[in-house]
Amino acid sequence: MAFRFLHTADWQIGKPFSNIVGDPGAELRSQRIKAVETIASLAHERQVDAVLVAGDAFDSNSVSDRTIVRTLEALSAFKGQWIFLPGNHDAALAHSVWTRIQAMGPAANVIIADKPEPLDLWSGQAVVLPAPLRRRREAIDQTTWFVDAPSPDGACRIGLAHGSVANRLPGAAESSNEIPEDRSETANLCYLALGDWHGALKIAQRTYYSGTPEPDRHKANDAGSVYVVDIPGPRASEIVETVAVGHFRWNKVAVELVDGTCDRAIETLSDLAASHRHLVVSLSLAGSVSLAERRRLESELRSWEARLHHLEIDDGALVDEPTSDDLDALDKSGFVRAAVERLRAKATNDGDPEAGAARMALRMMYLDHFSKGA
Repeated sequence: MAFRFLHTADWQIGKPFSNIVGDPGAELRSQRIKAVETIASLAHERQVDAVLVAGDAFDSNSVSDRTIVRTLEALSAFKGQWIFLPGNHDAALAHSVWTRIQAMGPAANVIIADKPEPLDLWSGQAVVLPAPLRRRREAIDQTTWFVDAPSPDGACRIGLAHGSVANRLPGAAESSNEIPEDRSETANLCYLALGDWHGALKIAQRTYYSGTPEPDRHKANDAGSVYVVDIPGPRASEIVETVAVGHFRWNKVAVELVDGTCDRAIETLSDLAASHRHLVVSLSLAGSVSLAERRRLESELRSWEARLHHLEIDDGALVDEPTSDDLDALDKSGFVRAAVERLRAKATNDGDPEAGAARMALRMMYLDHFSKGA
């Protein structure tokens, strides 16, 4: 029997974004709930039979009641079944976000899959096999029970889990809550819907990570989408459509300034802004610039900080190289010029332990000089 569902995960509602302060951080937090509204509307438009949320709908079990209520309200556009799996961030503890939701009396179509037992809610059309996490890190594979789990004849068997697929994710990935790479085969699954990896990825046969629907980090891993999945029948191949739903785009770029100007940095930001309106950018700068160009760069970056949603700058590898014109602009004679020359000698001597401090002193003198209208 055919079955259509929407696969999503890792909403991380309530994520604090503590390194992004003020309105930009607040907007990032608010957008995560707006992403749920988008998912609900999409589920309604595509007439799916269910929405499967493969863990970490919430960033922690300590999110506020207000955040919980706003999230539940965001589901309203889709009247079909919402299946929520507790993940490692919102594990099904004795007291958790899920026990609080149950106490609130959620709508009948909100199903909390906090027990490892089959969910047959579609008259034998499909059965969902959930593997809820009851602690942040489980030492034992929680999907083992899928293998012998009963299901109606002809039903699509769909696994729902949160963790790391063994031998498939990059070495730096989180390795707790491990899931065998052949689980879809050993449990005769039509599809294994996973959460934990924040990018969209087919990781093994009939085994998919949907990723987070709203990007939340500077990582090129195809975040910002959900899957609309069609299972034509229990033995048919899955048909998976990736649908972009993300609002913000996170970009991490490194720029080396090699011609003494800051042009390349400004061009890079301009190109990014031309491709997307809502940007969170991490910009790393290296190379060297004159003091005049450093002053121009800082002015340009202040402008870009106001235009982008958030701009994080690392210029630790960017070196000031004062030119003769820079020094002439400070003073052409007398005590100040002598001090400038001594600082310049230190600044250009990489072996001098005070080279960095000398470059900073020259820059501050230069900026102070122009700030006074000289």
